[in-house]
Amino acid sequence: MSEPLPQIAFDHFAKIDLRVATVLSAEPHPNADKLLKLKLDDGTPEGRQVCAGIKAWYDPASLVGKQVVIVANLEPRMLRGEVSHGMILAASDLKAEAAPAADGAKPGPEERDVVVLSVGKSVKPGSRVS
Repeated sequence: MSEPLPQIAFDHFAKIDLRVATVLSAEPHPNADKLLKLKLDDGTPEGRQVCAGIKAWYDPASLVGKQVVIVANLEPRMLRGEVSHGMILAASDLKAEAAPAADGAKPGPEERDVVVLSVGKSVKPGSRVS
């Protein structure tokens, strides 16, 4: 388990806009080995594109139709030539048999699991998470 980050004031947390979005399509990012490019229904007419570093853990087709939790109010970011309008939340954990790297290097896909956060029951895309 990693060390906890410093506490923040509730006002800072309240600025984060967490929403539910439905994955409409997912494909490998054309210019990055670790990224997937996803089109999301976030309840807005135009939807949004998000790039996520989950390619090692997810087949793109397995994400289509899945409802995920996103950070909706991040500034857009250019990731290897594609704009990402938000972030999909995921949990990461070392596999039981994995040993922490002695040199402090970040564990790779073979040593950890990454699980995209989703909702237990289908809700309308764009629903707030609180």
